[in-house]
Amino acid sequence: MNGPVELDFGDLGWALGMIGMCAVLSRLSRLDLEGQFLLAAGRSILQLLVVGYILAIVFELDNPLAVLGIVGVMMAIAAVVAKNRIDRRDKGLFPLVFGSLLVSSTLTLGYTIALIVQPERWYSPQYLIPLTGMVLGNAMNSASLAGERLTGSIERNHLEIETRLCLGADPRQSIETYRREAIRASLIPTLNQMMVVGLVSLPGMFTGQVLAGIDPLNAASYQILILFAIALANLLTALFVTEGVYRRFFNANWQLKK
Repeated sequence: MNGPVELDFGDLGWALGMIGMCAVLSRLSRLDLEGQFLLAAGRSILQLLVVGYILAIVFELDNPLAVLGIVGVMMAIAAVVAKNRIDRRDKGLFPLVFGSLLVSSTLTLGYTIALIVQPERWYSPQYLIPLTGMVLGNAMNSASLAGERLTGSIERNHLEIETRLCLGADPRQSIETYRREAIRASLIPTLNQMMVVGLVSLPGMFTGQVLAGIDPLNAASYQILILFAIALANLLTALFVTEGVYRRFFNANWQLKK
């Protein structure tokens, strides 16, 4: 099997032409998204090039502290993004979201690294950083969807929740329906992807490995591993986040905060 085709700056220039087409189409359709397309493209180029250089250094060092440092930064950024999507004003949400991402990702990646992949060194950047990126990125979205959905449901249904509290329900019982709905909603993208993978979509890891010349069956095996790891991490994150979010709406006397 032939090796991957190397892309140079000229090829990336042609790729940038597709963003130019998006901007032109936006202008012709009066969508007013030209600036956002150009800004997003610029940020993508800058961020990926910077990350590429940093990871090259980390791979060269092959040091556990450097690898864990990269993972920690990724987790902190993911927590900030998820927290802002749930409620930008509530600064106290950050520890909750960060802790949820940390525990769910650690459990999932620990299982994956220790029992399945089993590299020579557990901190091998070749495995730990890409796996963390894929698992953490999806867990971040799950946290955002679950937290935002539950927050909105509680805020819209104060009267119904207070009625349940008056009838003797505790805080968990009074919001349990909304919590289950929030968790289910956060998992819909994950389940949809698993349902049609290989039939409608070819995920990024599978496609990337095939383009890199990896045997398609081995690439499919890694993609299966990633999908299952993402499913577990997303469910754990949604459970942890919703558990913490609903508690923030009640005081010590089981009263719903206004």
